[in-house]
Amino acid sequence: MNSPSALRDRILPAVRRQRLVETAVQLCAVPSRTGEAGAVSDRLASLLADEGFAVDRPTGGYAAAPAVVVRLDSGKPGSTLQFDGHLDTVHLPFVPPKVEEGRITGSGSSDMKAGIAAAVEAVRVLRDTGTLSAGAVLLTAHDLHEAPWGDGRQLDRLIEEGYVGDAVLLPEYLNDKIAVIGRGGLVWKAVVRRPGRPIHEVMRPAEPSVIAAGAELIARLQQLNERLATRSDASAGCESAFIGQVHSGEIYNQYPQECMIEGTRRWLPGTRRADVVAELQGLFDDTARATGTAIESHVQIIRDAFVLDREHSFVECFQRAHETTTGRRLPIGAKPFCDDGNTFWSLARVPAITHGPTAGGAHTLDEWVSIDDLVRVAGLYALTAAMYCAATT
Repeated sequence: MNSPSALRDRILPAVRRQRLVETAVQLCAVPSRTGEAGAVSDRLASLLADEGFAVDRPTGGYAAAPAVVVRLDSGKPGSTLQFDGHLDTVHLPFVPPKVEEGRITGSGSSDMKAGIAAAVEAVRVLRDTGTLSAGAVLLTAHDLHEAPWGDGRQLDRLIEEGYVGDAVLLPEYLNDKIAVIGRGGLVWKAVVRRPGRPIHEVMRPAEPSVIAAGAELIARLQQLNERLATRSDASAGCESAFIGQVHSGEIYNQYPQECMIEGTRRWLPGTRRADVVAELQGLFDDTARATGTAIESHVQIIRDAFVLDREHSFVECFQRAHETTTGRRLPIGAKPFCDDGNTFWSLARVPAITHGPTAGGAHTLDEWVSIDDLVRVAGLYALTAAMYCAATT
C-alpha cells in the first residue's frame, strides 16, 4: 500500500478548484427547503451521471425527493467509506449563490451543499487518480434532515435498506476537533387548554386559568432541568429540559383558552430516548391533573445521542490523513449539535466523523463557505478513503 505522503502527493494536485466551485454553485442555485429537495437531488444526479457515474435513486420512503447514491468500487476487497450529506435547507427566504472574496455565499452554501460538492470532488479525484486501490466509496445525499420540517426518516430508511458503509464522513461545518460524543435531542410542544371559549376577562367563567397552569408546567420543567443537570459529561455538557417559547391570549384583557409552551430536551449516551419521551409525557399528564386542564403534547425526535469509539481504526486513519494534509492532529471533543452521524451510530453502530469546510451563517440569510477550505476537505476526504478502504477491516 502506498504511504500516506505518497498518496497525498498524487491526490491533492488532482483536486480541481474551479470544478468544485461550479458544482457547489449549481447545487446552491436550486432552492430546496426541507421536504422540497427533489429538484436539487435531480440536479446532483444529473451532474454525477454526466461525469459517467452510475447513479441510484432510492426513495428512502420519500418519493417526492429520491435520494442520490453513487458507488465507486475498486473491484478489490476492502472497507467501504461513506460520504453522506443532506441537500435540504431550513425554511428561510432563498438567497441565490455568489462567488466573491474567496467565498461562496447563498442558501445552503454553509449547510451543507458546498460540503456535498467537496465530497463529490473527492470521488472524482479517487476515480481520476486511481488511488482507490481496495474497497469502495459510497456517496449518499438526501432530504428531510432539518427539524422541525424534517424528521430524518429518509436517511433512517436508507440505512435500513443497506445504504451504509463501514464508516462515514459528514461534511457539516465542524473541523476544529474530532467529536467523539454528542447529546441526543428532541423538540416538545405542550398546549394547555380549558373547555370554554376565549372571553373578556371581566366575564371569565369558573374555569382553570391556562396561564396559571402553564406557569405550573414551566415550574415543573425547571425542576426537571435541575435534576437533569446532575447527568453530565465533561465534554458534551449536561442533560437538559429547555423552554424557548411561551404564548397565550390575543390581547391584554382576554381570558385565553389555551397556552402554548415549546422547547427541547437533550440527553447523553446511556439514556434511552424512549425513557426521555415517557418522562416528559408523565410530566405533562401529572400537570394536567393537578391544574384541572387538558394538555395536548407533541414530541419530535431530532436525533439520538452519539458516541464515537476513539480507538476505532477509522479514527486513527482520519487523524493520519488530517496530519498528512495539514501537519497537525485534531483534538478530541464533543459535537455541539445533532447531525446525521448520530443516526448512523444509533441505527447501525457505524463510526461517523463530522468534518466539513470552514463556514458560517448556518440557519441564517448570510451563509458562506471558504473555497480554500472546500479544496482542503475534498483532498482530505479522498486521502482518507484511499487509506481507510485499503486497510484490513
